Amino acid sequence: MKDPAELTLTEIAGALRRRTFSSTELTRWMLERIGRWQPIINAFVRIDEDEALVAAKSADRALGSGKAKGALHGVPLAHKDMYYVKGKVSECGSKVRKGWIAPATATILTRLAAAGSFPIGALHMSEFAYSPTGHNSYLGPACNAWDPKCITGGSSSGSGTSVAARLTPAALGSDTGGSIRLPAHFCGVTGFKPTYGRVSRANALPLSFTLDTVGPLALSAEDAGAIMAIIAGPDPLDATTLGAPAWNAKATRASPKGLRIAVPARFYIDDLEPDIASALDATIVTLRKLGAKIAKVELPDQALLSAAALIVLAVEATSAHAPWLRTRAADYGPQVRNRLHNGLAYSAVEYLEALRWRGPALAAHLDAIEDVDVVVTPVSRSVAPTIAATDLGGMPEAEAAIQAITRFMRPVNFLGLPSLVVPAGQSKSGLPIGMQLIGRPFGDETLIALGRAFQAASDHHRRIPALP
Repeated sequence: MKDPAELTLTEIAGALRRRTFSSTELTRWMLERIGRWQPIINAFVRIDEDEALVAAKSADRALGSGKAKGALHGVPLAHKDMYYVKGKVSECGSKVRKGWIAPATATILTRLAAAGSFPIGALHMSEFAYSPTGHNSYLGPACNAWDPKCITGGSSSGSGTSVAARLTPAALGSDTGGSIRLPAHFCGVTGFKPTYGRVSRANALPLSFTLDTVGPLALSAEDAGAIMAIIAGPDPLDATTLGAPAWNAKATRASPKGLRIAVPARFYIDDLEPDIASALDATIVTLRKLGAKIAKVELPDQALLSAAALIVLAVEATSAHAPWLRTRAADYGPQVRNRLHNGLAYSAVEYLEALRWRGPALAAHLDAIEDVDVVVTPVSRSVAPTIAATDLGGMPEAEAAIQAITRFMRPVNFLGLPSLVVPAGQSKSGLPIGMQLIGRPFGDETLIALGRAFQAASDHHRRIPALP
């Protein structure tokens, strides 16, 4: 059996169809690998060994009789523990939901199941998806597969580190203020935040209803596109999806030649660690070799966009948690409880002003980039810091540290834009570095196409961490 750790999701799916190995063999291999890595990185909150093996054997029988379900037939996957499965416990990383049983299944999980995938477990996450580091006082921290002393990024902590360690070939995450893109950067995997409204959020944990997006973390842009082809599209249970265009798989294979790519003249290039700056320069060189046209761009004040995003997120998150804050405040971890209390400090006028500004702010952004297809930026000014250095709990310094980590993330969420993070280098200490490709509204497929071309010309996404 070829080592599945060396294969991407689409390669694994192809190998299963060719009967290179069986779904049962693959599932047993994954369970054995999870058993070795889980004590070190704390990526899973639940491992469904018996159910996964039953599903794998069923998938093998179906394939043998010519009844393959879809593009991911027989592929075991694991997802962030905020996507509900009817009848299964979903605690969303919090004591507040200890033992809670989901009454319905998330639309996106139903779509993945229809494509032939099945779950092998559920993944670690920051409490209620409201922290960018991966710390969790209830579950303990998730640890970075490249260096367990370092953070994974959050809130899709288990998704990022489990894909990096090849415990699952892909995983769903969510992104309200960087929660897909930060783990992708810190853990060295590919992460895709789609345009707001492109993917249903029905029967998934809400945090901020005007900012929340759902997307994949995977080994490659091709894998991310394959998952998007399955999960994207209208869902009557989520009205924000009803006007979105159908996914265009053909467009994800377009050549990058002639694409207009811009690098911001400020904000995203300020105060970068040398390794991050070098990776950005190298990324630009590669994109130019691919035939893209590179230019500088003066974007509107990104700090103002970031501040507006913070207001919207704070108020909407606090509103969602208001009943529990009144009755179960002591069951929250100190950092999340404090952040939720911060949401009470904003007035209705401030919140509504921030919301009302989103349309004009998007128009100003589009005016500034003119005919630019993609903006390339770093994800963070640094590689993954240590867990100890960022373990601030409910201390006064915590909010400033959170804002520093998410500095380059929030404008994209506020504007509802798509963004793809691709592995683009490593620090001198060996930690991964990702770059963010920001697209135009509903320009999701262009980003996947560019990511595929970039990864065909580089091998950063093929690096595999060693078991410590």
